[in-house]
Amino acid sequence: MGTIVIALAVAVTAIIVAPITWFAAVTHRKNAYESKIGSAEEKSREIIDEALKTAETKKREALLEAKEESIRTKNELDKETRERRAELQRYERRVLSKEENLDKKSESLERRESGLAAREESLTKKLTEADELREKRQQELERISGLTSEQAKEYLLKSVEDDVKHDTAKMVKEMETRAKEEADKKAKEYVVTAIQRCAADHVAETTVSVVQLPNDEMKGRIIGREGRNIRTLETMTGVELIIDDTPEAVVLSGFDPVRREVARIALERLIVDGRIHPARIEEMVEKAQKEVEANMREDGEAAALEVGIHGIHPELVKLLGRMKFRTSYGQNALKHSIEVAQLSGLLAAEVGVDIRMAKRAGLLHDIGKSIDHEVEGSHVKLGAELCRKYKESPIVINAVESHHGDVEPESLIACIVQAADTISAARPGARRETLETYTNRLKQLEEITDSFKGVDKSFAIQAGREVRVMVVPEQINDDDMVLLARNISKKIEESMEYPGQIRVNVIRESRVTDYAK
Repeated sequence: MGTIVIALAVAVTAIIVAPITWFAAVTHRKNAYESKIGSAEEKSREIIDEALKTAETKKREALLEAKEESIRTKNELDKETRERRAELQRYERRVLSKEENLDKKSESLERRESGLAAREESLTKKLTEADELREKRQQELERISGLTSEQAKEYLLKSVEDDVKHDTAKMVKEMETRAKEEADKKAKEYVVTAIQRCAADHVAETTVSVVQLPNDEMKGRIIGREGRNIRTLETMTGVELIIDDTPEAVVLSGFDPVRREVARIALERLIVDGRIHPARIEEMVEKAQKEVEANMREDGEAAALEVGIHGIHPELVKLLGRMKFRTSYGQNALKHSIEVAQLSGLLAAEVGVDIRMAKRAGLLHDIGKSIDHEVEGSHVKLGAELCRKYKESPIVINAVESHHGDVEPESLIACIVQAADTISAARPGARRETLETYTNRLKQLEEITDSFKGVDKSFAIQAGREVRVMVVPEQINDDDMVLLARNISKKIEESMEYPGQIRVNVIRESRVTDYAK
């Protein structure tokens, strides 16, 4: 019981003491806050006072700096003004000096003008006197010479013109003579150099081929029963087989070298095979034809490669190879074309033109000979048509057309091909033809043309490819020339046999001759 009373007393005491304690604490805190607020206000007033003092100081400093800057600016402006004023004074002095100089020059010019005016007046008087004297002298000269001034002028001009013409003609003639001499000398050097640098074999082609036999018994097998084998072979190839007493040999005779080559290859294969009968002959001939076609293409490619020409149409390459079996007066056409190409390249190098184009034109210049046995027309015309067909350049086409003089050469390369063709054909051993046959053909041509009325002279040129007829101008007029050329051509066609074409040129010329005594 006593414990409970104590506990209650403690509790009552705590309840009474707690509010008192809380009130005392609150009062203490309030006094502390009021004290802090008072000190803060005092500090803020101090800070404001300090800030005002600082601002006043800054203001005074800024005013001082502004005044100093204003003073400096004013000083600089004053200085610049003084300098400008001094410069203007210098300019004024220079202007015044120039004005003084101009015034002096103006006075000097006025004095010179007055002097020139006086001189001009004096010169005018003198010119008038000179004109009067000239007129008097002219009248006196006309009186003495008996000629007017216009007549004398015409006489002098004519005499001077005659002298100038004479001197000019003499100078031109001397220059032409000198140029021709130098050109001939240079041309000979070029040609000789080209010939020396081009080595070519002499050609000796024939119209027969010989096939060797293993024994004479083979001749009977080639002939066959009642000659059927030999007839089949001759019919298939178009070549004549000559089987005579020549030991172990059969001769193939034919004008067409391609057919003769086909017959040779076919016969050699039949001899090796041993089975000789018409069916086998037909088979071998067909194989030989294919082989010859392939060989011609290879020969054409080899020729182009040898010369160093690329880009030729395959058909032209094949026709080039075909020329291996074509001859002209015994000269192999393909070897001749290769030789002309090489010579053209050498000549082109000497004169400084396109070497490749010259070689190309030289290689293709006789391409028409590959088909002139099959197609009507001269090899020149056929070759030009082939080059046009296979898109060769105009330079090459003109070189093909002009290499025998059928048309005028339009480029230096065409002239080079003409020269190279002549060199290749004219060198010793290149072509075979008896002198008698050659001269007889030319003589016959000239006799035919001389037989016509009005013909003065005739000349067969270019190995009989062209005949030039000189007529008497008093007997043959321009209209008669056309008929005469036609009649001569017809008579040549009727009287002669010849390959290709013969060009007939009728020339009518009038000349007047006088002599200075």
